[in-house]
Amino acid sequence: MNKIRIQHFFDSATFTLTYVVHDPNTLDAVIIDPVWDYDPASSKLSTQSMDQVVAYIKENKLTPHFVLETHAHADHLSSSQLFKNIFPGIKVAIGERITEVQKLFKPVFNMPKDFNVFGADFDILMKENEVLNAGSIRIKTFFTPGHTPACASYLIEDALFTGDALFMPDSGTGRCDFPAGSAEALFDSITKKIYTLPDETRIFVCHDYQPQGRELQYQTTVGEEKAKNIQLKAETTKDQFVEFRTKRDATLSAPKLLLPSIQINIRAGHLPAPEDNGTSYIKLPLRQ
Repeated sequence: MNKIRIQHFFDSATFTLTYVVHDPNTLDAVIIDPVWDYDPASSKLSTQSMDQVVAYIKENKLTPHFVLETHAHADHLSSSQLFKNIFPGIKVAIGERITEVQKLFKPVFNMPKDFNVFGADFDILMKENEVLNAGSIRIKTFFTPGHTPACASYLIEDALFTGDALFMPDSGTGRCDFPAGSAEALFDSITKKIYTLPDETRIFVCHDYQPQGRELQYQTTVGEEKAKNIQLKAETTKDQFVEFRTKRDATLSAPKLLLPSIQINIRAGHLPAPEDNGTSYIKLPLRQ
């Protein structure tokens, strides 16, 4: 019988799902992929999405140990650091390959020379197959690169949180056209790792784009994905997937929050250091 409880929070502006996972006996908890609301027109930050998560944690008297990031998101800002203001003992964890993404984007944004590209902004860098204990909750890390080189999925009991590697069966998989993304790597991540788990393993996705205007869906299973995923079924070959994914990605526009998101998220949710007027700034490189 499953011990953990899973509560989802949906941010409709970015189609992002945040999860709070907790043990109802010990009240130990973790937070996965939280959102920091950002309006690009006004460049204003707000905490409407995060406030719902905080309220739930407080109402249920939970003790959150970690914020788990599945990757450096390109479509929303992470509110991970803000939780420390409310729950001082909380730590931010991500897969150790985040350093590859930091090294990749540091020159893109001409970030300060002292910007650390070895993951120092994060509290914990998870290794593949490492088990992290959050009180009574055990979290096993699977590296699932492809969408980005640093994507990780987290297995808690029978629940796998896949980030952007895998979506609901009618939505397929994450795109692979970001720098250092790889459709070949994503195929291997899904077929050689996720699809080798028991069919009854529950999958919780990081985004739901609600195709054809359907109601929100966020939970599926390994068996359902293998049988019904519109882009990658169990019998889909690597050549078929790579051809589809490559053609599909060539038609996609960049996420509207790509540039601000990457700059914040590779810093583990820290804002850039304030300038002499006390204000933090993000950079928007101009391309000609």
